[in-house]
Amino acid sequence: MKKELEQIAGEDGRYSRHAIKFVYEGLSYTVKNVVDQPGHVSGDTLCEGMRRLAIQKWGRLAMLVLSTWGVKTTRDFGEIVYLMIEHQWMSAQPSDTIDDFDDVYDFRSVFKDQFKF
Repeated sequence: MKKELEQIAGEDGRYSRHAIKFVYEGLSYTVKNVVDQPGHVSGDTLCEGMRRLAIQKWGRLAMLVLSTWGVKTTRDFGEIVYLMIEHQWMSAQPSDTIDDFDDVYDFRSVFKDQFKF
């Protein structure tokens, strides 16, 4: 039986259950709003979708909200994705790696410096 997201977050301890739910929601958002064709979503594309979703939900507070949940870099998104893959909430292609999430963008840059009202 698949573990609930709250249980996964509690056992892992690095990220809030809210962060894990956000990444799961971010996948759906990315498929609907970012990719042109259904199918595989790359790490950088998923990060872009989560950037857009975070700005849509929290505006200039996006970086603060994510940081409060333990998410400070795009690598953290990847760590959550691979945690969810491990627990069968997501899947990956053989060519996918956790490194696909390294330095996709800088949080300060996209959530503060480049933020437009």
